[in-house]
Amino acid sequence: MNTEVARLGEARIANPMSTIYVDDRERLLVPSTLADIRRSLDAGQDPPCFEIAGPRERIFFDPRALRCGIVTCGGLCPGINDVVRAVVLSLHHHYGVRSVLGFRFGYEGLGSAGVPPAELTSASVEGLHLQGGTVLGSSRGPQPVPVMVDTLERLGVGILFVIGGDGTLRGAHAIAEEVRRRGRPIAVIGIPKTIDNDIAFVQQTFGFETSVVESRHVIRAANGEAVGARNGIGLVKLMGRHSGFIAAYATLANGDVNFCLVPEVPFSFEGFMAVLDERLAQRGHAVIVVAEGAGQALLSSMGEKDASGNVRLSDIGVFLRDRIQEHHRRRGADVSLKYIDPSYTIRSAPANARDAAFCTVLAHNAVHAGMAGRTDLVVGFWKHEFTHVPIAMAVSERKQIDPAGRLWNHVLAATGQPRAM
Repeated sequence: MNTEVARLGEARIANPMSTIYVDDRERLLVPSTLADIRRSLDAGQDPPCFEIAGPRERIFFDPRALRCGIVTCGGLCPGINDVVRAVVLSLHHHYGVRSVLGFRFGYEGLGSAGVPPAELTSASVEGLHLQGGTVLGSSRGPQPVPVMVDTLERLGVGILFVIGGDGTLRGAHAIAEEVRRRGRPIAVIGIPKTIDNDIAFVQQTFGFETSVVESRHVIRAANGEAVGARNGIGLVKLMGRHSGFIAAYATLANGDVNFCLVPEVPFSFEGFMAVLDERLAQRGHAVIVVAEGAGQALLSSMGEKDASGNVRLSDIGVFLRDRIQEHHRRRGADVSLKYIDPSYTIRSAPANARDAAFCTVLAHNAVHAGMAGRTDLVVGFWKHEFTHVPIAMAVSERKQIDPAGRLWNHVLAATGQPRAM
């Protein structure tokens, strides 16, 4: 496990900020259990540690001669605008950087045919944190890496802040490697944006908490519809392509969910219908929460991919809606099923208070990392500390629910659903 963070060179410039600095030697243990720590020590090795994020006493870049760039990629997520605004304000007020470019519509803005970047100032980002979406626009899909680096060189960008998820961070890593190959002093700093909360070695990503909070209103509505009808079923589809964290935490946050279906736990339609029928017979209503990536083995898929290379998922929500109704029609039973898919309503919502605060500190630490000459890293959050995680490490695996772990056990206890269906 290589936790070493790349640096552009020696930091020799005094930091203009008057603050409490982080010592470069400060580290945070990666493992959480005594057994894991002992394994490393017994092998004659230090346990793996993350570099602590924060302002350094000496910085690499001269703020007076520095131009920075920001790009947002992938799907929308609550808090993107908060991060953009906080990066701009930190560069301006903490370090005195006067030129910040916002690249439009994701990596397209760094491509040869991209829309010209916007100049971001303190005035232009005023009130931005109150809006959902992304002021810069977004897109999916890669651009030729040499062309993107050519754009950075042509515009004189010294630090590129990349806001995005797994695929976006892979692109950021490729940009950092091309910059390194050319021997250019350009820092690439990743800020993890994934509403699914699936980035490895990052405890929580921004927008996740807001998505869980927003889902509560939807699940309450589904429950109201279910209990208000004979054999009522409320079916809610939430985000989560490969990781069901939103569905799991939304279930725990609402005491009304009877079934939580996530990508990590396979189920058969027949097995699920057996327990759903039993629930309806006993209680007369049911609420189902399903993550978008759950049950894909039950659906026929052509294997098509989107512009980012992600396999296009079949719609498990529509599948369950239609099959559940068909199942009861064949049995001559009446059910009242209400299906709700709030995905894009949630994705475009403004960040709630805790996420907004999280975004601000995350953005500040990204700026501190870039100014100190760190590169090819993502600003993480681990054991309630902000950290520097090499991008290669963050994209090396996907964070998922462990079906044998405590979180899933809590979900089973909350819903009462069987472990296997």
